[in-house]
Amino acid sequence: MKEFSYVITPFLAWLIAGILKFLINSLKARRFAFDLIGYGGLPSNHSAIVSSMATLIALKEGINIPVFGVAIALAFIVILDASSLRKQVGKHAEIINQLNSLTKNSPSILRERMGHTRVEILAGVITGSAVAYSIFCFS
Repeated sequence: MKEFSYVITPFLAWLIAGILKFLINSLKARRFAFDLIGYGGLPSNHSAIVSSMATLIALKEGINIPVFGVAIALAFIVILDASSLRKQVGKHAEIINQLNSLTKNSPSILRERMGHTRVEILAGVITGSAVAYSIFCFS
């Protein structure tokens, strides 16, 4: 597993964050929440994926190397996108849906829940870092 840790880690972070998100959404909705799978929710899959790689690189290679800088830069870009840009897209979708509801031949409803809160992002970072630490310890 040692030689595949850089491939396995982001996949496991994505899988675990997705399972956690499904379970949390299902508990909140008191039903299997397959229709709530997608963008948004706790924890952030995107934040989990990029933080898992940055954490694994830091643990295995150290923080004083160029690839760690690239991993951190990528993590910041993804996290900023998750918290601001996609949240704005969700607000636009909400307004478009309101406008579409005024017409008789409304097109399909746009998904409004797109971005993440700070708590959802933090939960994603913690999930991704925990996955990377586990992979580091067991490889």
